[in-house]
Amino acid sequence: MHTTKTRTRALGAIALTLALGAGLTACGDDTADAAGKAEVSTTEHNDADVAFASDMITHHAQALSMVDLTLDRPLDPEVQALAEDIREAQAPEIETMADWLTSWGEDVPATMRDHVNGGHDMDDMSDNMDGMDHDEMPGMMTADDIDELENAGDDQFQDMWLQMMIEHHEGAVEMAEAEQEDGRFKDAVDLAGQIIDAQNQEIGTMKGLLES
Repeated sequence: MHTTKTRTRALGAIALTLALGAGLTACGDDTADAAGKAEVSTTEHNDADVAFASDMITHHAQALSMVDLTLDRPLDPEVQALAEDIREAQAPEIETMADWLTSWGEDVPATMRDHVNGGHDMDDMSDNMDGMDHDEMPGMMTADDIDELENAGDDQFQDMWLQMMIEHHEGAVEMAEAEQEDGRFKDAVDLAGQIIDAQNQEIGTMKGLLES
């Protein structure tokens, strides 16, 4: 009799364990973990991924336009090298994110550089921002900011450029952190992490250059 009761209890415990395991498995199939963070996928994407790619294309394009303004300016070698590092990193990232949007059937946003059509005249750069609403995007310069930078004297340009690029980078880091929290597409989440690491490092470099 005692053996039968013990066996019954054991079977009940096993059944409970299996039931709990099944429940946990079902939760694992959901698109978010217990903390509410989206689970990454190598094939699936969500609205956060689309927003990240679309907004970061626009954000990167403005950074590259700011890099264009350094051409023919008398800059310290360290600042010129930093500007070229930004170009070399962000131009390929724009194309990668444009490819994602295309594969997802989403529109690739028009930017002040119009990267899809191979670029256009960058004279009067702020005019190329007409019709583009950047109010919701952290770190973006306004048309007035770009005008001020473009028209700055050589003695003011470098420090102004560094200050604006620091603010711009800080906005990109904020956007990338949101993608890491809410994104689903693994490649996009991974790129967000790379942006955070690279741009935080560049922020530190630029602050050091301003203080030197």
